Order: sequence, then structure tokens, then C-alpha cells
Amino acid sequence: MLIETTRFGTLEVDGTKIIHFKDGILGFPEHRRYALIQTSPDPVFFWLQSVDDPSLAFIVCDPQAFVPDYQIPIRQDDLQTLEMDDVSDSQVLVIVNRVDGYLVANLLGPLVVGAQSLQARQMVLSDRKHSTRHRLMPIESPAAVSKTA
Repeated sequence: MLIETTRFGTLEVDGTKIIHFKDGILGFPEHRRYALIQTSPDPVFFWLQSVDDPSLAFIVCDPQAFVPDYQIPIRQDDLQTLEMDDVSDSQVLVIVNRVDGYLVANLLGPLVVGAQSLQARQMVLSDRKHSTRHRLMPIESPAAVSKTA
């Protein structure tokens, strides 16, 4: 299937791998279908691109790449909503943003995707040990990069 994006132009994505958020993502409840786009051969970060809105995309990553002990509670009703038999059939992603020269992750609003069902839900956690702006890495400024080149 072809989808339009403002960042990458027209992309062909496998229509059987579209991720469905029944309730949307916080702030975007009407956008429910997304494609996970890999932009490099060995990525840590992906684009979660809305299938229906070319300008809506989120950078996401597996939080365990940066926070190895990160775990979220998934209740039985969440398993049913995500059409999963077991929590091991899930992929957890977090939304990444730029804040004050860093890439930060929202560890309090993880996205849980059923690996087989491709049904997804954004969880809202209240765990005080995590934040909505967990620093992942500094962003090098273009000037710093050009000085070293």
C-alpha cells in the first residue's frame, strides 16, 4: 500500500503490518493507523508514521536500548484489547522528542503493540521512578559536527 509522508514522500508499506491504535495516541485520538518506518539498516530509532495524515509522525525507540530495566505493568484487560495471549507477545516503544539539546523519551506514556495482532495502545503510567523527559543522549549541534569534519 502507498502512503504519503511529508518527511519521506510517497512510501510503499506492507498493508498487513499497519499498527492499529483503537483509542489513538494521546492528543491524536482520531489518528489510529500507523506504519513503523525504518530509516537505516541498523536503527535504534524508527518513525511511527500516520497512514492517514502525511504530516503526523513520531520518532520512537525500544526503551530497553537505553533503560535496560524498564518494564511496564500490563493488565489482563490490556492483553484482551491488544489481542494477545501473553505479555511476551508485545513490543514496547516510547515516543522520543528533542528537549534542551537532548533526545528524551516519554517513559510514562509507552506504546504497547501486539506483535502478532498489531493492535496497540498507549499506556499512561504513574511510576515516579520514570519521567516524560528521560534523557537518552545529547544531540550534537551542526556547528560542532562541521568543526570536527
